[in-house]
Amino acid sequence: MNYYKITLEGSGDETTSEIIMAFMAELGYESFEQSENCLIAYIQEDLYDKEALSSIDIIKPFAENNKVKQEFIKDKNWNAVWESNYDPVRIKDCFIRAPFHEPDKDAQYNILLSVKMAFGTAHHETTSMMIEYILENEFTNKSVLDMGSGTAVLAILASMKGASELYAIDNDEWAYNNAQENCILNKVDNVKCILGDAESLNDLPDFDVVFANINKNILLNDIKRYTKVMNKDSRIYFSGFYEDDLEDIKKECNKNRLEYVSNKVKNNWTSAEFIKL
Repeated sequence: MNYYKITLEGSGDETTSEIIMAFMAELGYESFEQSENCLIAYIQEDLYDKEALSSIDIIKPFAENNKVKQEFIKDKNWNAVWESNYDPVRIKDCFIRAPFHEPDKDAQYNILLSVKMAFGTAHHETTSMMIEYILENEFTNKSVLDMGSGTAVLAILASMKGASELYAIDNDEWAYNNAQENCILNKVDNVKCILGDAESLNDLPDFDVVFANINKNILLNDIKRYTKVMNKDSRIYFSGFYEDDLEDIKKECNKNRLEYVSNKVKNNWTSAEFIKL
């Protein structure tokens, strides 16, 4: 199948890029690549509508300033392309790989991912730090909530470490389907995948551990919701924000009886641990 590759030059901060991606996804754009200077999106040839894209308010300035570039890409073996660009990841005693990679016999935890378009390949600093937190802590017989689960790699690893009941929630249908597929690949049967957002928490039990690897704005908005489904002394691990944003996260946590424990930093990305008082 033929595709169009659309590049928005100077797409702004993370929040602006996420808003743009949400609008583009409604038009049928399938996958996205982000960098500091641009946002790249892909759409099937028969779905591409240049006028519809340029009519989106947040994209109009890019179109008017000639910062929307298009490139026609002829059909190719996309699986082969993906495989050639996807490398396995070793994080301490955890090895994360695709089905076409050989397992690492020296790693205690081998996780298989059919990544597709879901976030959570463990290549990104935020996911990597969250995995480190899981490896450093005890999960035997604990109930776990994974918000913004993406591939569900965090929930899968927590299950491998002995967690008893787990929920993986994501508001993206691709991620939801991918999470289910990855749980099957890893023979993990105690992760319940949910297509939804923080509203889904209204019908769930309380948890011993919560993961929330999303972004600063969503975290600040939903921390109060996470707290309501946490037991006393439950731990919550945040990521998806920069080091300079940690103080804002701490302030909101303090309002909701969450006490700061520790944090990690990689390339300015930050993860943080809190405990419910």
